[in-house]
Amino acid sequence: MSLSQNSRARALADANRGTILAVVEIAAPVQKIFDALTSSEVTRWWGSPDTYQVTEWEAEVRPGGKWRASGVGAADGHLFSVGGEYLEVSPPTRLVQTWVADWDGGNATTLTYELSSIDGGTRLTLWHEGFAGRPQSCAGHAQGWERVLGWLTAYASPDGKVSHFLCRLIPPRPDFALTMNAQEKSAMSEHARYWAGKLQEGIVVAFGPVADPKGGWGVGIVRAKEVAGVEAIRDADPAMLADIGMRYEILPMMAAVY
Repeated sequence: MSLSQNSRARALADANRGTILAVVEIAAPVQKIFDALTSSEVTRWWGSPDTYQVTEWEAEVRPGGKWRASGVGAADGHLFSVGGEYLEVSPPTRLVQTWVADWDGGNATTLTYELSSIDGGTRLTLWHEGFAGRPQSCAGHAQGWERVLGWLTAYASPDGKVSHFLCRLIPPRPDFALTMNAQEKSAMSEHARYWAGKLQEGIVVAFGPVADPKGGWGVGIVRAKEVAGVEAIRDADPAMLADIGMRYEILPMMAAVY
């Protein structure tokens, strides 16, 4: 079977039965998709700058093993977590696990992934069961799965869809811009020249300081095939090499329009 032209994720909720069925076709091998679902790669693709971002992932991928993901909401900084236990693990084609989300009242549901090879990639079929009597939660999770599988598709596909990354340079204190000492001013001056060079090279789309009332920070939009390329830019940044307490957040963008 071959990859269809329309590979956008689709999810259907059956509120009466309390089940969700979602399907997506991804131009990537089955093993790559399995690894993206079961390893720390989750933090690279599960989320977006305008919704929420998974920032931590722990998993013992075996029957009876535990898994847990946690992260933060974009709008309000609200922390969240979801976790459970693996019931079936058949690499790289099938995973069955419980799902207990803190935003869902601690209700336990069951999540099943099935991965099958097709010409040009992988068909991922997802079942999420256990929402009987909770139609709003069922519908909300169905919408959520369309977003999540869209992020996975963009991350795993080799067509470069995830080719832009949002970088946040976070200073060691909220009033950093106003209270920099001589060493910090020198490091930030070198940082600006460094990023200006990346802009001239076409690697960086835009960069600059953000006047956040809670405390300023820097932002940059970077073109790269993989997050490793952005991490290399971070590691060579004079602001990081100076060891003045700066830190980066690197988030994949679902799309970039400019």
